[in-house]
Amino acid sequence: MVPQLSAAQLVEQKLAAFDVLQPEFETCFLFVENIHGQRRFASCSVSDVVRYFHALWICDCKTYLLSIARTVKNYDGVRCLDMLLHWQENGDCAPIVNFLYSKLDALPMGLITQQIEESRLDATRRAQTQRLLQGRAHLLNRGLNLLHLLDALFVLSKEDLVRAVREACRYYSHTPEQIAQQRELFSTPLYVYSPQQQLAQRNMLVMNKLGMHITGHGADMPGQRTTRVEPGSSPIAPYAEEVILNYQELSSAMSSPASKKLLAHQPVNDHGE
Repeated sequence: MVPQLSAAQLVEQKLAAFDVLQPEFETCFLFVENIHGQRRFASCSVSDVVRYFHALWICDCKTYLLSIARTVKNYDGVRCLDMLLHWQENGDCAPIVNFLYSKLDALPMGLITQQIEESRLDATRRAQTQRLLQGRAHLLNRGLNLLHLLDALFVLSKEDLVRAVREACRYYSHTPEQIAQQRELFSTPLYVYSPQQQLAQRNMLVMNKLGMHITGHGADMPGQRTTRVEPGSSPIAPYAEEVILNYQELSSAMSSPASKKLLAHQPVNDHGE
């Protein structure tokens, strides 16, 4: 019987496992972001398709190791392993195509173009226009990358495609035997969801580092942001120091004629006057 780990021991082992994974995770994360539009690829190969699935699996491993809430982002790592396994065994690429579409084909080009045209009519929204243009360029990159990935799949015969898939899976350590071992990892204590402060801090440090690569564009730099994220120009005064419109200071309830008019019910004396 395997002894149950304490929370502190589990955190220590999770962090140690992520230390080993971190260099590959950083590479895979940036590759996923590039496929998703940060970069426009001139062409793609079958190996790039397998690499994309591999990268999603690695990103999902980080999600499990650092116990990140799965409501944040779902990489479908286990699903990627299953699809790579079935692809090698039966050569059916239809599930691969459907998955690529589900990840890369949400392109609201018409909506974002309408927003760009509306922002161009207002000179004060120039920064917003630049961000929208950048976003549309990323969407276009994403769509073109999808077409390049599909072209790599469709240009080959089924026999050549299966051969290329198996070769790429061997390179990225996803043979059927290795996939069986990799799926078993998700049932070990290391991959159990156990949110802890140390794990969250490690995730923030890693993602802040990678975020500098993702947001290092002109429209994202300080001074080029939209008004929604601009820092305040001056400290906001405390509420107690705010001047209320039409405020009239009354030193005593009965000390002036004006105060008597403001009182809806005047106090009466013992004689009813």
